Amino acid sequence: MAFNKNSRRLRIKKSIRRKISGSDSRPRLSVFKSNTGIYAQLVDDLKGHTLAQASSKELGAKNTTISVATEVGKKLAERAVAKGVASVVFDRSGYLYHGNVKALAEGAREGGLKF
Repeated sequence: MAFNKNSRRLRIKKSIRRKISGSDSRPRLSVFKSNTGIYAQLVDDLKGHTLAQASSKELGAKNTTISVATEVGKKLAERAVAKGVASVVFDRSGYLYHGNVKALAEGAREGGLKF
């Protein structure tokens, strides 16, 4: 039973990770957000490698807004397309698909990723 928001998110994250996995041809787009930033990375779970990553800290943002999250998604998609990745599996890491997580996903779609 979840006693707080973080333990609830971790329980949901475990159930999501049981169902999805990233490969070389279709890596997992993993999202993490904190109070001050949002981070995304493409992970090949079979090899255990990170193929590309982007964060709001790279953009110089002090707080994460929807526009910053969209830019992070576009930056990640740009790096992924440069490495030859066109399709990904989206891992929201237990966060609700709403707000910054949704904006990051839409930014990645605008940048050319399919999921």
